[in-house]
Amino acid sequence: MRVAMIGTGYVGLVSGACFADFGHTVTCIDKDASKIEQLKAGGIPIYEPGLDLLVASNVKAGRLFFDTDSREAIRQADAVFIGVGTPSRRGDGYADLSYVYAAAEEIATLVEGFTVVVTKSTVPVGTGDEIEKIFKRVRPDADVAVVSNPEFLREGAAIEDFKRPDRVVVGTEDERAQEIMRELYRPLYLNETPILFTSRRTSELIKYAANAFLALKITYINEMADLCEAVGADVQQVARGIGLDGRIGGKFLNAGPGYGGSCFPKDTLALVRTARDAGAPVELVETTVKVNDERKRAMARKVLKAADGDLDGKTVGVLGLTFKPNTDDMRDAPSLAIIPALQDKGAKVQAFDPEGHEATKLLAGVDFKDDPYAVAEGADVLVIITEWDQFRALDLDRIKLVMKKPVLVDLRNIYKPADMRARGFAYSSIGR
Repeated sequence: MRVAMIGTGYVGLVSGACFADFGHTVTCIDKDASKIEQLKAGGIPIYEPGLDLLVASNVKAGRLFFDTDSREAIRQADAVFIGVGTPSRRGDGYADLSYVYAAAEEIATLVEGFTVVVTKSTVPVGTGDEIEKIFKRVRPDADVAVVSNPEFLREGAAIEDFKRPDRVVVGTEDERAQEIMRELYRPLYLNETPILFTSRRTSELIKYAANAFLALKITYINEMADLCEAVGADVQQVARGIGLDGRIGGKFLNAGPGYGGSCFPKDTLALVRTARDAGAPVELVETTVKVNDERKRAMARKVLKAADGDLDGKTVGVLGLTFKPNTDDMRDAPSLAIIPALQDKGAKVQAFDPEGHEATKLLAGVDFKDDPYAVAEGADVLVIITEWDQFRALDLDRIKLVMKKPVLVDLRNIYKPADMRARGFAYSSIGR
């Protein structure tokens, strides 16, 4: 089948490359000419393990194309996917749908014959209805079906998630659209991946409900970690003990500095706004947002405590800046709240992240280093914020040797307290 993918950001590029790998002909479209030129030259504008090889192989096979001009790709497409950004609006937390609606208007002027128009972007309930109104206004004669098909991709594991998903959710009651969506996902269907067809509004809500539940789960185990510290329990054992219950499951029960990234922060806020507008407030989600925001400030206080309550003029080394490992995404990363809080207490911060290069634009006054050992050099306190694999097997003797004081604050629980104490570190972690 022929697919046009509007947007070459995280969702659009990964989805487009994976659809091409399924055997479809895909054109990824973006207004950013420099990004399209980079892709045509074999460059990848985002960091996602394996994506460079996937893109290269499908370009070579003649199934994946990139263009700034959407006309031909949309006219020939069986399905046009909208994969543009829906960031939180400043001030009110609502999802900014301006890019989605602009894409819909452009598509409306170009479609020929029956076309499925699919929102891959995360959008609030009722967005599909608004897109339909755009088509009726711009091209009342257009033969289209507007479909919701939310993505459930984890950064750092996106290709695996697309090709081996738990489920595919498709929101449409149009039988022609259902057949096209079945054909697009046929390789998964043959592997018995559940394809759940729902109404469009139900599909739109499923994405928000899923992300809010996972955010709540993370926040819950973080609060249990605080309780563990207060009563002398071990949050990792608590997490295992409850996670072995099949009704709960062990995923998203890793205590840490709070959730961040491109999805959970904005999706929980958007769901809160949608629910309040509908007169059905989701108070658990509202509390989750509040607790998670406070969590990041609490982590800065944890570092302050490890430094005997005084950071003025001291050097803090920070390992990991992205919101999670195996991504270059800095959006709402805990480091963006923790580091300024440390600086407010008078700390000099030096930091390293393998892929978080955007941090140089987002964090002022930080001395960025090229490796973990340069970060540890002369530090009074060393803090692990993101659990990159290379931080799991540090040469701790070397770290201790170059630090001013052997104080390590592990916000991801990647080391064992007894081992660290035996090595002579003043070590603190989360909930242990």
